[in-house]
Amino acid sequence: MTGRDPQQAIAVIGAGSWGTALALHMAASGRQCYLWGHDTGHQEEMLASHSNERFLPGIPFPEPLKVILSLDELPSSLTRFLVVVPSHAFRSVMRLLREQDRLQAELIAWGTKGLELETCNLMSDIATEELPDSVMRAVISGPSFAGEVARGMPTAVAVASSSPDTATEVASWLHHGNFRAYTLEDMAGVQLGGALKNVMAIAAGISDGLGFGANARAALITRGLAEISRLAGALGGQPETFMGLAGLGDLVLTCTDNQSRNRRCGLGLGAGKLLDEVVAEIGQEVEGIQSAAAGWELSRKHGVTMPITEQVYKVLYEGLPADDAVQNLLHRDQTHE
Repeated sequence: MTGRDPQQAIAVIGAGSWGTALALHMAASGRQCYLWGHDTGHQEEMLASHSNERFLPGIPFPEPLKVILSLDELPSSLTRFLVVVPSHAFRSVMRLLREQDRLQAELIAWGTKGLELETCNLMSDIATEELPDSVMRAVISGPSFAGEVARGMPTAVAVASSSPDTATEVASWLHHGNFRAYTLEDMAGVQLGGALKNVMAIAAGISDGLGFGANARAALITRGLAEISRLAGALGGQPETFMGLAGLGDLVLTCTDNQSRNRRCGLGLGAGKLLDEVVAEIGQEVEGIQSAAAGWELSRKHGVTMPITEQVYKVLYEGLPADDAVQNLLHRDQTHE
């Protein structure tokens, strides 16, 4: 254990549904939490309503959760940060935190699930490039819809860090009430599971949107897990990670429930809608779109066969009709499982 104050304050960077849900949950235990997002208008709305009506309507903020308009409002003694922003914004947030002369970040955890499009980097790779070596790092992932966490419904996640003490500390931020947090050291596997399950959810949504039924959905989930495991193995991930919360758990949740934005994206595409139309209807980040491109590039770089990822990429970026993509998968050569 670290020996730090168990109730030390946390700054949550990112005021979307997931960042707000985690802030709500941590504040419910009495922990002081500060919530900041880049959209000043949205921050002002939350200050006025003491809730996040844009993303989590009707759920009031507990007293220990304070919305701030500027990082200058954070106490200079604060050293713990939880970053929950879209993957395309992750690098800029790391730089922003690095440049805060008033604040001395000692531990930065993140709940971002994705890959950087331009570099195909994991978020941990970005953190290594942008942060001092002295900053402890951890990632939170697993089957967890924001609305259910915000309403206090039972949830379990994985917290991964190369430092067991760091993972244990971050898990302690979350492990109370109906929320369980399990620790492990496989940061690469946890992050790849969290990013690529969104690609598989788009595939499952496409299949269901085309009316192909439960058999096809189960096959996509199972073969999707095999794809993710293969790529993760090439990048140093551990096989057992994919039998846990950050692998199978998150994949099943995201592929089967319509709370998933990525699944809803696939449903729209399967119904014949254009991608821009589907994304506009969803109105929030669909991480699987970016992860499909980065995941497909990683698979080619490392010589890993990922047929589902390939077909999702072609639907999203090359205009391949959704039903053609499914037929391409069905007519692949017979092989061993």
